[in-house]
Amino acid sequence: MPGRSSSSSGSTGFISFSGIESALSSLKNFQSCISSGMDTASSVALDLVETQTEVSSEYSMDKAMVELAMMDRELSHYVKAVQSAISHVKEERPEKIPDLKLLVEKKFLALQNKNCDADFQNNAKFVQFKQQLKELKKQYGLQADREPDGTEGVDEDMIVTQSQTNFICPITQVEMKKPVKNKVCGHTYEEEAIVRMIESKHRRKKKACCPKIGCSHTDVRMSDLIQDEALRRAFENHNKKKNRHSE
Repeated sequence: MPGRSSSSSGSTGFISFSGIESALSSLKNFQSCISSGMDTASSVALDLVETQTEVSSEYSMDKAMVELAMMDRELSHYVKAVQSAISHVKEERPEKIPDLKLLVEKKFLALQNKNCDADFQNNAKFVQFKQQLKELKKQYGLQADREPDGTEGVDEDMIVTQSQTNFICPITQVEMKKPVKNKVCGHTYEEEAIVRMIESKHRRKKKACCPKIGCSHTDVRMSDLIQDEALRRAFENHNKKKNRHSE
């Protein structure tokens, strides 16, 4: 078409998208900063539970995690909106180049209008934070947040018994030093042991079943494993108590 140019280098018409794509790369780097912030907030929250430090709700780590998760969602929507706008222009090749700013804003608002609280369940770090915070409170015998049915956590004696059982790796049958949790079935293993098991199975072109007796999860993958920070902290506290009693 006269007066228009196109190439595989990322330009359509007289517009070069290289600058926009470079800015998108910077935004994605900022997402990694948000991710680091969530890791820090999670670690501080677990420290506060471990030391049983009271913190007002105004400065709670839970609130910080919600705000970070919202920032992550908003940034993801903006990146998607820009990518969608670029794709639209490249594929449609309109006679008149549209106002990219307005096009991005329109697509961004469309994504934002679909926001709901359930979105946080898709944020892996937020979900992991809530689970580990709840588990650590149980390990320390603190009052857990009420469940939807109004019930609370189990009593302290049950917590201690359950904790001692959870320290045993189902593979090695000894106390774990570096536990990882399977986010699919919820079971915990010694990291080195489960990694060796998965690698051994995969070398033989087989699937690795969860080694916990009675578990129906038959395809454990490396991507299913997450660090079980709550159990690690409870384990350290358990060892400290044992050492004090032996002195």
